[in-house]
Amino acid sequence: MIRLKNEKQINGIRKSCKMLSAMYRELIPLVKPGVQTIEIDYWVRDWIKKAGGKPVFLGYCVKKKPFPAAICISINDEVIHGIPSKRRVNSGDLVSLDCGIAYGGFISDQAVSIETGKVNAQVKKLNTVTIECLYKGIGAVRAGDRLLQISRAVESHAKSFGYGIVQEYCGHGVGLALHEDPQVPNYPHGSNPKMNNGMVIAIEPMINSGAQDIEILEDEWTVVTSDGKVSSHWEHTVAIFGGKTEILTDPLEHLCRE
Repeated sequence: MIRLKNEKQINGIRKSCKMLSAMYRELIPLVKPGVQTIEIDYWVRDWIKKAGGKPVFLGYCVKKKPFPAAICISINDEVIHGIPSKRRVNSGDLVSLDCGIAYGGFISDQAVSIETGKVNAQVKKLNTVTIECLYKGIGAVRAGDRLLQISRAVESHAKSFGYGIVQEYCGHGVGLALHEDPQVPNYPHGSNPKMNNGMVIAIEPMINSGAQDIEILEDEWTVVTSDGKVSSHWEHTVAIFGGKTEILTDPLEHLCRE
């Protein structure tokens, strides 16, 4: 069931989203060659605690063992759900961060992909196109229209560059829980409900530079491209209210690209 939010609830979700984006603004400059991904996770835990929020991802469980970190850190061929470790970021890596905060009972969700050091032209292009896919999807959000027009907008743009679109994972409703109805796929598939006032959704293209096929590693969380090619992931939390579309998380792409 799709849970439509009232004005008070959307205000609460907006505050959580602004907190999450504020965290990212401080974090993104720290994601540099040489840093260990576990150090990023510790920093995130500390920042969220001091801000008065709670990390939604830490301990999150869906038919598998609980996620052991506050933030997903996925590098290069890792699509999503990368687990922080002693691995160090290298120059040329594309580092995708995905995080959510619970604040005052309301939940935010946002993902960015950071170009670190000297990134090659192919990776830059992929990251740029994935950002464009995100905003193409957001541009298709209109009260009264159907949800799958978001999916068509994302798919059309990604396919025009020959990129693979991850199909097994998708965007979703958010705000009162981390994952709510409806699902928001990045290609036309599944149910096609009307987008109504009060709907809050996370739109998140996961675009591969090669084929769309993925695999899950033995840690039961990390999703990687089957062909070992780089993937990019971007996400915003978006609300429809009063007949208008509002991006509740802040745009941060200018901080993530050289």
